[in-house]
Amino acid sequence: MTHSKTFASLAVAALLAGAGAASAQDCPIKVGVLHSLSGSMAISETTLKDVMLMLVEQQNAKGGLLGCQLEAVVVDPASDWPLFAEKARELLTVNEVDVIFGNWTSVSRKSVLPVIEELNGLLFYPVQYEGEESSRNVFYTGAAPNQQAIPATDYFLEELGVEKFALLGTDYVYPRTTNNILESYLISKGIAKEDIFVNYTPFGHSDWATIVADVVALGADGKQVGVISTINGDANIGFYKELAAAGVSAEDIPVVAFSVGEEELSGLDTSELVGHLAAWNYFMSADTPANKEFIAAWKAFAGENRVTNDPMEAHYIGFNMWVNAATAAGTTDVDAVRTAMYGQEFPNLTGGTAVMLPNHHLAKPVLIGEIRADGQFDIISQTPEVEGDAWTDYLPESAILTSDWKDLGCGMYNTETKTCVQLTSNY
Repeated sequence: MTHSKTFASLAVAALLAGAGAASAQDCPIKVGVLHSLSGSMAISETTLKDVMLMLVEQQNAKGGLLGCQLEAVVVDPASDWPLFAEKARELLTVNEVDVIFGNWTSVSRKSVLPVIEELNGLLFYPVQYEGEESSRNVFYTGAAPNQQAIPATDYFLEELGVEKFALLGTDYVYPRTTNNILESYLISKGIAKEDIFVNYTPFGHSDWATIVADVVALGADGKQVGVISTINGDANIGFYKELAAAGVSAEDIPVVAFSVGEEELSGLDTSELVGHLAAWNYFMSADTPANKEFIAAWKAFAGENRVTNDPMEAHYIGFNMWVNAATAAGTTDVDAVRTAMYGQEFPNLTGGTAVMLPNHHLAKPVLIGEIRADGQFDIISQTPEVEGDAWTDYLPESAILTSDWKDLGCGMYNTETKTCVQLTSNY
């Protein structure tokens, strides 16, 4: 980049920031909701749209924010990754939203990222992801790998005695990067590379017979096999049905899923899935006063049969932190809100406190849940709050990196050279 372009970019950024500050008190305050309401990811994302509408309604009932009512602006990117970028631009430039809550898949988030950074928008991203990213314009309220994938793998190793691993994922960036991390981690734990089976399938994949047969064949030598699943969306339905059809129980080959929660199970006959696992930072079955209150409010808003899940809690935490940060800053201006976000604390729904870290990740507990016949989870393991790590310790090129937007102003700080590698939208 030339110096002239750098100064031009800075000038544009200053104008954008100034424009944001000037319009911050305009009413209503607009909240962008960027979730797929159609396509393969609608099974997971529609609920996140609904919970955002509930949170906005609740805040308005409390008197709004900064003397203004909130208005939810809902768009449907339709499980179409390039369309996410178009809809994000529309939210920021046409609708002039003050903040965006959205995305599920990492490929959709990475599609949105250049737009958010160019226009200095603010995105709250509520879903577990692969890490290896840190944007000044994104707060990651879902789990990083050290808050889900690594603890779940430890549970397989230490509690279930798993000796062979099938890493099954949908074919996009989150499963591929997570499985790269897990493969490196498993090898560091003494698991032989040949005892790790990795397979990727397209979104919406439905024919699981061959893959399930391959997983079963892994255990032909009598060693305990476990499946770590980063399968996303409606492909999970066919996967679990094929497991049951093959007569594979959780005792035979346990599955721990990172993208299957109460919402995905609510439409299934889960009787044959009993005993399989999921790793999240929240389960609906958490027995706390705050969770009971949240569930009651959700059922009153959305219907008695509706369930709650982990990404909903992430939106609940992120939304309330955003409200508190804007209140503290006295404005919805993105730069002011970002500064006020550091150190924000808000009670989570499992009995602890979420804290926003300088790397734009939360401190969250890690829970392992076992599927029950009613589609809920028995919580069989829960850790204290774990601080989310933007850069994994288990890939050599990432282990030397840290993210600190508060004091270092850098999302990719090399701890060995003591220099900041400025991220671009193409990382």
